[in-house]
Amino acid sequence: MARIVVDPVTRIEGHLRIEAQVEGGSVTDAWSSGTMFRGIEIILRGRDPREAWIWTQRICGVCTTVHALASVRAVEDALGIEVPPNAELIRNIIASTQYVQDHVIHFYHLHALDWVDVTLALKADPAKTSQLAESISNWPKSSRAYFKAIQDRVKGLVESKQLSLFSSGYWGHPAYHLPPEANLLAVAHYIEALEFQREFIRIHAVLGGKNPHLQTYLVGGMASAMDPNEPHAPINPERITFLSEIAKTAQTFVEQVYIPDVLAVAGFYRDWFGRGEGLGNFLSYGDYPQAGIHDTSRYFLPRGAILGRDLTKVHPVDPAQVSEYVTHSWYEYSGGDSAGKNPYDGETNPKYTGPKPPFEHLDVEEKYSWLKSPRFVDTPMEVGPLSRMLVAYASGNAEVKELVNGVLSKLNAPPTALFSTLGRIAARALETQLMARQVPKWIDELNQNLNHGDLRVHNGEKWDPATWPKSAQGWGFHEAPRGSLGHWVQIEDRAIKNYQCVVPTTWNAGPRDAKGQRGAYEAALLKTPIADPDRPVEILRTIHSFDPCLACAVHVTNAQGRRFAEVQVR
Repeated sequence: MARIVVDPVTRIEGHLRIEAQVEGGSVTDAWSSGTMFRGIEIILRGRDPREAWIWTQRICGVCTTVHALASVRAVEDALGIEVPPNAELIRNIIASTQYVQDHVIHFYHLHALDWVDVTLALKADPAKTSQLAESISNWPKSSRAYFKAIQDRVKGLVESKQLSLFSSGYWGHPAYHLPPEANLLAVAHYIEALEFQREFIRIHAVLGGKNPHLQTYLVGGMASAMDPNEPHAPINPERITFLSEIAKTAQTFVEQVYIPDVLAVAGFYRDWFGRGEGLGNFLSYGDYPQAGIHDTSRYFLPRGAILGRDLTKVHPVDPAQVSEYVTHSWYEYSGGDSAGKNPYDGETNPKYTGPKPPFEHLDVEEKYSWLKSPRFVDTPMEVGPLSRMLVAYASGNAEVKELVNGVLSKLNAPPTALFSTLGRIAARALETQLMARQVPKWIDELNQNLNHGDLRVHNGEKWDPATWPKSAQGWGFHEAPRGSLGHWVQIEDRAIKNYQCVVPTTWNAGPRDAKGQRGAYEAALLKTPIADPDRPVEILRTIHSFDPCLACAVHVTNAQGRRFAEVQVR
């Protein structure tokens, strides 16, 4: 038996270690370890709840805004604050914009190189690449001259020995199946996607003041003022026109570049529709309120859970059904580590007991990760775009069913094909298409309110802490790009008593629990074929299909638990 270690896993960001046992050319067991500690919950103790979103947003700069939204919702839930419809719309536009940008970045910049051999692009015939591009899309940048220029650009990088991100792939691996022309096409769109996402995310600059880490969230609404007569207002007719024009470019790019590319790549890797399934359990908190946060029936993305691959039943979801185990995590719970705790009762008591670095392998029989093990009704769950699309599909969402069935028919694949590595990729692309179509509709709604004189963006009721109860608690959620995100807050004497974040990558990448149940990553790797143990691209394909982001799950300490510095903020 061989033990493969991949550390770190994430291409751009994160501190994830995967150890996999390989026998007979395939994975027989796997362990997922977050290798750094997150201490935001500790930092928040004693602070004003109204500023929690500022701190939690700094957990990560990849998803940029997701923790801010979950945080303000948690405090609003605790204090019983309803936000005006305009604030709801602005939040929906910001969040859906994040989906489109983040999903495009994931496919092209974080995951495509697991399937695309950049070196083969140098052997492509630009004329044949042009023919391929024109056969799958009406995208205008498809001429022979265009692809020849891209090829020359890549050659220049190779000759200068400055390949940057292109330098770290397993080039020449036998698991790469794309012909040279498809590789050149993918490389060209990799570069175009960089330019697209940079321009598209300007929506955040308008509505949030900057990106990453938007600055216009407030408990009770938003600080993005609306004024049809003020040229410098964040939201006025001129800005609405600007937002609408950018949103249209997203629809075009997604439908003419992203979706065709996903279908083209999938056609060469159809065997991956049968690999990487994992748990078969899927969770979505639902999101994008359209009639107030409490009317879950009107969410654009529905709330629910699917258990045991059964698409005929969507189970209701209550945050009280969520728990976190630390049986195999470097934390300790008062009362012992064998039972899970709901996040309202959650504790962040770090206690590193693993081997002193450097070490060869984790002690997987003991504690082996800085990630906890979240569970829903004591069951491990997968979260993310696949979960959201499956819950929406099983809930009868007409638009989602049309998109999913359309892609499945093009691929000549059954719905069960979605339970796979490629299924996650397809679901993410379809969700991007869904949200790219929806963003202009929410912008138009905002414009209608502006024209009709409804300029309310904030509810100042209960802003004064003197009006708060002595103690309160609340739950805030968001379906972040990578999955179900929850923030739990307890407020006492106008300050935060306890704060817990249960993030998407913790759901997916968490270790085993007290019952020995694997997390989503660990389960998805079972039976994965490994052609070359020294270059385990197959492991990267499945793990990257979840779009891991470890910053949300972990942050900083040292192996001995020593405090490096103490910072006082005045």
